[in-house]
Amino acid sequence: MKKRFLYLCAFFLTALLLFVFQKPWFMLYNGSIGRGVDAADYFRVMWHGASLDAAVAGYLTVVPWLAVLVSVWFRKFPLRKILVGYYAAIALLVSLIFMGDLSLYPFWNFKLDASVFFYLESPKNAMASVSVWFVVWRVVLILLLSVVGTVILYLITPRCLPAVKKKILGNVGLVLMGGAIFIVIRGGVTESTSNIGQAYFCNDEFLNHSAVNPAFSLLASVSKTKDYAEEFDYFNQADCDSLFNGLYPSGGKNVVELLDTCRPNVLIVLMEGFGASMVESLGGVKGASPNIDRLSKEGIWFTRCYANSFRTDRGTVCALSGYQSFPDLSVMKIPAKSRTLPSIAGKLRAEGYHTDFLYGGDINFTNMKSYLLGSGYEHLVADVDFPVSQRQNAWGVNDDVTFDYLFGQLTMRKDSPWFTTFLTLSSHEPFEVPFHRLDESRPNAFAFTDDCLGRFVDRIRQTPVWENLLIVCLPDHGFYYPEEGHPQDERVHHIPMLWIGGAVKRPVVVDKIMNQSDLAATLLAQLGISHDEFNFSRNVLGEEYTYPFAYWTFGGGMAFADSTGVTLLDVNADRVIMEHPASDPNRILRGKAILQRSYDDLGAR
Repeated sequence: MKKRFLYLCAFFLTALLLFVFQKPWFMLYNGSIGRGVDAADYFRVMWHGASLDAAVAGYLTVVPWLAVLVSVWFRKFPLRKILVGYYAAIALLVSLIFMGDLSLYPFWNFKLDASVFFYLESPKNAMASVSVWFVVWRVVLILLLSVVGTVILYLITPRCLPAVKKKILGNVGLVLMGGAIFIVIRGGVTESTSNIGQAYFCNDEFLNHSAVNPAFSLLASVSKTKDYAEEFDYFNQADCDSLFNGLYPSGGKNVVELLDTCRPNVLIVLMEGFGASMVESLGGVKGASPNIDRLSKEGIWFTRCYANSFRTDRGTVCALSGYQSFPDLSVMKIPAKSRTLPSIAGKLRAEGYHTDFLYGGDINFTNMKSYLLGSGYEHLVADVDFPVSQRQNAWGVNDDVTFDYLFGQLTMRKDSPWFTTFLTLSSHEPFEVPFHRLDESRPNAFAFTDDCLGRFVDRIRQTPVWENLLIVCLPDHGFYYPEEGHPQDERVHHIPMLWIGGAVKRPVVVDKIMNQSDLAATLLAQLGISHDEFNFSRNVLGEEYTYPFAYWTFGGGMAFADSTGVTLLDVNADRVIMEHPASDPNRILRGKAILQRSYDDLGAR
């Protein structure tokens, strides 16, 4: 029996140490030296993350434990031969998860979770931001790590297990050991079970993320309950209502009328990632947005708008459906829920508008096609509608081509009113565009989209379409540039919103704090159309909008900002990440109430 117990202990410790020593690799790859991480921090990360590493090691030990339990009843049990296939499988799986987490973190800034499976449904798009060699080297490393892991586990495994004289006693001992494994997996014997928050140990999110076992993070997100209404129940119903009521007013007259007509033709340009960090007049990169800055002086310029989320699939729903964002899910990827949402397209279609959507990329990516069709768009144009020769971007067709296509379509139309939405794509990794005005590739890609937008507006201004046209320029999310501070703070989520066109009465600057989700109620109110069904969208130009604030979510967290400052909360650890200029408990309470109410709303759909 001693040989069996020693083997199980050796297997568990080997798996544990493999996870522990993955952490320095993760940290170094993701710029720990440049972040100022000292030597002691590596040991702190390994120490604080060990409990989750142990939990995953415990899961992996279950199969060997079962094999050893069965072996008691055999005279000679070929353990190594039986388990070698299992070793190869788990070594490959663990290596794949580790390398995926390692490689995706610079793009996502949060740990690997179940959202990766949705991107893998469209491998071409999932790989569009990286080179072929980027993928090849990681495949090679995954295979190499798998082989090394398999060999190590193979060598610590006894070739055969001898017979056991006292079989009943041996089984009792192994059952007790199984109980110990269960306790390790559970995270102890207290009410609290293993969770991501237990690995967090400081105010540096990078160190906290480094401590979290990626396999545990993935497993935890996959196994999350689908009863959304029970998620994040911070308050009883009465207290939640008290905090939430009044934050999203649905009525009230406009305090200002911005348009010359209540039925203009409407074009929404969703600008990929074009946050305020790339808009010079809002404190962004110099020279990246000369056309947006120029056009802002002749239109309606919303200077304090904030993106609700951090990725295209999430931000698109927020903007076009006036819906809330979530820290751990994308509503677009849940067709059963997304099809229940109200939408600008659906409301305008009911008013007699013709509706269509243009995107130069794969419109099936992240269930976008399902969402758009369910939202009321009658006609969709995507990459497959363009010649292969025009698909020069890793994501599809560059913005110069799609803006030219858009111009041709709009100027040839006979029927009106119409509502068109256009999602750009050139200002996205890998930032390779046919334009070379700025030296650095990232700002240069945004400058390219800005140039395409400026030329499009100048051209369509010379046509009859301009007279009754409203163009709304709004990013799907912000952009983390330069990479300093917290990757989800207000600087990153700050985005521009611009309304221009012949339908605009006069230039106006709107400096109220707001979200991109407020577009729906604000636009519909200006058109004299009811927006009562948009539960998380506010008419920021209405008389009832008396408490301006912004709310956004990111992987594992949410934020609330108002005139007093901003607070960021890690929802897994229920811990404030950052707040400035000073602490204000009202911000966090209101943010939690919105988070709770948004999950209640999703659960009810």
